[in-house]
Amino acid sequence: MKSVLPLFLLILLPVSELFALPDYFLSLRDAIYAQELSAEEIVPLYQEAVRRAQETLTGRELYTMLSRCEYMMGRAYQYEERKNDASGHYTEGIAWAEKALELGAEAEGWRMLAENIAQSCVVRSIAYAMTNGLKVEQYAKKALELDARNAAALYMIAARWIYAPSPFHNYKKGIQMMEDIITNGGMQQDDSFNVYSAIGYAYYQQKKFTEARPWFLKSLEVYPTNKYIRTLLEKT
Repeated sequence: MKSVLPLFLLILLPVSELFALPDYFLSLRDAIYAQELSAEEIVPLYQEAVRRAQETLTGRELYTMLSRCEYMMGRAYQYEERKNDASGHYTEGIAWAEKALELGAEAEGWRMLAENIAQSCVVRSIAYAMTNGLKVEQYAKKALELDARNAAALYMIAARWIYAPSPFHNYKKGIQMMEDIITNGGMQQDDSFNVYSAIGYAYYQQKKFTEARPWFLKSLEVYPTNKYIRTLLEKT
């Protein structure tokens, strides 16, 4: 991404592929997925990311980045089943994404709105999930209208077929959609982890452990210390 591209290629690329995420955010994101630090130990990384974003960004880019930071901190608390703490950060993430979109539609704004709502549905009440659940795919599709290769948006649409409870899941369809993301999506590091682990989980749920193991191993190539995937791998 640091190489010089011909102008006509820059015009064709979606906005999300033109700019790398800043190091201060990547440090926060990777700490979440590595699962080596507690939520309280991650708080300083979150605070630093927010501070740096406020110092270096303005307008829509700032609001979208703040939404990302809230989402990641929410995930840290969610891993520890601290649902109220997680919910508070997701609520802030939703507000920042909405503020970004008020300044103009862009793929990452819609994506972060969908991401924060999706996880809010997990940590909040059933009533909240019933009221807001359908918005996740709706907003993910809005992101894809602006960036057809947005891997995170593609993942959210595919994930419903893998993680939905019976009888609403369709593992075969979900696996195919995830494999399509590998082929056609512009995946960041966390996208790769999410896609690989989702495919592994779909096979795991079908007790197809031989098929699941390679995907869990590919996930661990991305984040070797992730406890959740290491636990699933041990069960295969």
